[in-house]
Amino acid sequence: MRTDSLRGVRDLDRLTQQLVGAVSQPAGMPLVAYRDGEVFVLCLDLPGIDPKTIDLDVERNVLTVRAERASGVPQGAEVLADERVLGRFSRQVFLGDALDTERIEADYDQGVLSVRVPISEKARPRKIAITAKGAREAISA
Repeated sequence: MRTDSLRGVRDLDRLTQQLVGAVSQPAGMPLVAYRDGEVFVLCLDLPGIDPKTIDLDVERNVLTVRAERASGVPQGAEVLADERVLGRFSRQVFLGDALDTERIEADYDQGVLSVRVPISEKARPRKIAITAKGAREAISA
């Protein structure tokens, strides 16, 4: 049986779209989430973000990412077009109980914030020894 270690991400996005309507512009922090062996990986696109403005915290299995993008336009310049999302924004990801939120690691490289969350030891598959009734040694599975 597989557990949904990123439960709620898709449901929350769907609910937000229903309440607000169709998405008219890209989200401020598009992400890709995948499992790589015993680690879940989240990669959030944050181009043009000063790494000093990125704040990452976790509370009760809710991972919150906050960042700020300032305008790169010099003061006094005439803006002809500006389609970038500017200002402060955040995104929350609900993590499943099978993840070890005490050992989260993150790095920021070339505009992508990568967050690695290991699967908890207690959630990893393990072999169970079976003892035959009347026998003293375990049966190898």
